[in-house]
Amino acid sequence: MTPFVDNKLNKFYNLSMKRIMFVCHGNICRSPMAEFMFKDMLKKKGLDDEFIVSSSATSSEEVWNGIGNPVYPPAFRKLREHGIDASGKRAVQVKKEDYDNYDLFITMEEWNNRNLVRIFGNDKENKIIKLLDFCGGGDISDPWYSGDFERTYRDIEKGLIALLTTLTK
Repeated sequence: MTPFVDNKLNKFYNLSMKRIMFVCHGNICRSPMAEFMFKDMLKKKGLDDEFIVSSSATSSEEVWNGIGNPVYPPAFRKLREHGIDASGKRAVQVKKEDYDNYDLFITMEEWNNRNLVRIFGNDKENKIIKLLDFCGGGDISDPWYSGDFERTYRDIEKGLIALLTTLTK
C-alpha cells in the first residue's frame, strides 16, 4: 500500500456507510464487472449493508436517449461463470453532481481519471483513484478491444481484494 492510497482513504475509516462508484469508459465491461464482483464479495463477507456500490461511464457512447446499453454479453457471461448476476444493469454516465454523492471513484485506467476530473471540474477531495493502485498500480486493459475477459476478470479481482482489505482493516 502506498502512502498516496492511504492518504486518500483516511476519510473512510470513520464512516459507517461507504459510497463507491466504479468507473470506466463505457460502463458495459470493466466497471459493471467491478461493481457486481465487489457486491458479491461484500455479500459473502456480510458487509453489504456497509457500502453503497455502483458504476458509471465517463462517455455517453453506451447511453442513448437516457437508456443505457446492458452489460456487454462476454462480460456478462464471464460474471455468470463465477456465479455473479448482473441482470438489469444498464450503462449510465457519471454526472458532475455525483462527486458530492460518493466517497470514492475507482477507475480502471488513467484516461478514466482524466475524464472524471474534466467532468467534475477538479478532484479537490482526492476521491479519484485507480483500482490497481491498491495493489501495485497499473491499468486494467479494456476487454472490448483485447477480447481477454478472463484477464480483465483476474485483474479486477486482484484489485478488489486489495481494496476490500484496505477498507476493512
